[in-house]
Amino acid sequence: MTRCAVFGTGSWGTAFAMVLADAGCEVTLWGRRAGLVDAINTGRTNPDYLPGTELPRGVRATTDPAEAARDAEFTVLAVPSQTLRENLAGWAPLLPADTVLVSLMKGVELGTAKRMSEVIEEVVGKASPGAGVAGRVAVLTGPNLAREIAARQPAASVVACRDEGVARRLQTACHTPYFRPYTNTDVVGCELGGAVKNVIALAVGIADGMGLGDNAKASLITRGLAETTRLGLAMGADAHTFAGLAGMGDLVATCSSPLSRNHTFGTNLGRGMTLEETIAVTRQTAEGVKSCESVADLARRHDVDMPLTETVVGIVHDGKQPLVALKELMSRSAKAERH
Repeated sequence: MTRCAVFGTGSWGTAFAMVLADAGCEVTLWGRRAGLVDAINTGRTNPDYLPGTELPRGVRATTDPAEAARDAEFTVLAVPSQTLRENLAGWAPLLPADTVLVSLMKGVELGTAKRMSEVIEEVVGKASPGAGVAGRVAVLTGPNLAREIAARQPAASVVACRDEGVARRLQTACHTPYFRPYTNTDVVGCELGGAVKNVIALAVGIADGMGLGDNAKASLITRGLAETTRLGLAMGADAHTFAGLAGMGDLVATCSSPLSRNHTFGTNLGRGMTLEETIAVTRQTAEGVKSCESVADLARRHDVDMPLTETVVGIVHDGKQPLVALKELMSRSAKAERH
């Protein structure tokens, strides 16, 4: 039986642990809080993030990272992106030398502007020099609304790895009657699609909160995809990736679903709540709130124009009023759509 470790007991980490167990894997969830771990083991549910959802028998939990990592063929990382480096530095010496490192995170690191796979390669590579980390770092992305997947509603996703054989192994490990994974070798494009869509979802949420219509929402989604594609091409990604599940698929789900944390966060801002008020009523991490700054940093480093991303940074972090930001966007000089 395939052994898997999932580091992170949030809604998406727990939902993906269910997918792995339903696919026939033996899964150990690592959690920081003993109370939540006990609830998972005794009550077969995660009351904090997926209340009422019964977990498969193939899932158990522990607070001991060494126990979680032991003999794991796949090590799944499902923590907030800005905490990955610190957490992984402590876990890396415990991981099996040949484990496949799977990122569920959709963000870009503040300060370094590094994608999550780059952070994983750097941290694990430092802990295990010469271990050939790059070829066994994979990304799982796409329209991944955790509550729907935990309810076993049909969903498709992408597993991306530079080594196609590793991607196929992961595909087999998480393929169930309700969860259909596709493989891709474009790790850069898949990660960018997942990170930037959170920023665009904030923009769409702000528009919804302001009471703007579907034309505005469709325009933001479409131009947001154009921004993502521009940045991806500048970084060597495949343009076709952004028309697929990791690009358009994830963007549509995150920008339109009430289950989307980033969309909900943006909606509250658009209704007039302050950043502090919105954070106070948001229980889980909305990755776009911090990643909008690192995505904007990444765009500047590659000399790519991303006006929607810059607008979100202005509203979320610089205190710009949404109505002022809207007027600035609408007054930009006209251009051909391909730009």
